[in-house]
Amino acid sequence: MRIIFLIIGVTLLLSCNQKSKEYAPVGISGSQHEVVVKEVLQAGGYTYLLVEEANKEYWMAVSQTEAKPGDKMYYEAAMEMTDFESKELNKVFDKILFVDFASAEPITKKSQKEEAIERTKIQMTKMLDSIKISPVEGGISIADLYRDSKEYNGKQVMVRGQVIKVNMDIMDRNWVHLMDGTKGGDRSDLTFTTMETVKIGDTVTFQGTLALDKEFGAGYVYPLIVEGAVLK
Repeated sequence: MRIIFLIIGVTLLLSCNQKSKEYAPVGISGSQHEVVVKEVLQAGGYTYLLVEEANKEYWMAVSQTEAKPGDKMYYEAAMEMTDFESKELNKVFDKILFVDFASAEPITKKSQKEEAIERTKIQMTKMLDSIKISPVEGGISIADLYRDSKEYNGKQVMVRGQVIKVNMDIMDRNWVHLMDGTKGGDRSDLTFTTMETVKIGDTVTFQGTLALDKEFGAGYVYPLIVEGAVLK
């Protein structure tokens, strides 16, 4: 039940045996939340959980994982979204917490999050070694884009790569991560926002507008991201 992912949540307060809409605060750094799972919905690569914390019930979403009612989960940070629609569930959540990292055990100083991040780095290194994709004519490699990012800021760029991660329908767009086998500093992948639908493992060419230090709220900042990307 260990997971990493960018995310947010909604809470319903229990009062006088009736649940009124009153929302618990978003988790902040250093504040650990312990919740009990009440209901589980699986859809679109996510696990949606109705959880209870200190007599409050609210919805949170995590990367797809196995969970059942009665399970305990722990998290520290989350990102809140309001009026979030899950098309797969045909359901609109007034508020929902997208949890950055959740664990089946209390998060320790040498936290499961750090361990999971380290495992992700190892996996990314393995993928980097196995992916070798040249830019298309008129395109640019991920390494060159990181190196010359200021030159391309606000301009249209075209990048060819392999899809390594997809987050569907977040903030009314899809979030796609590409790798081409090149590396800019310690970053080997690049994120694209798009309305296009692609699958992990696809080799695609995206064209969109490069943005630097793009902030999406709750402290989530992308140093480099390509927005409004379309397939070419």
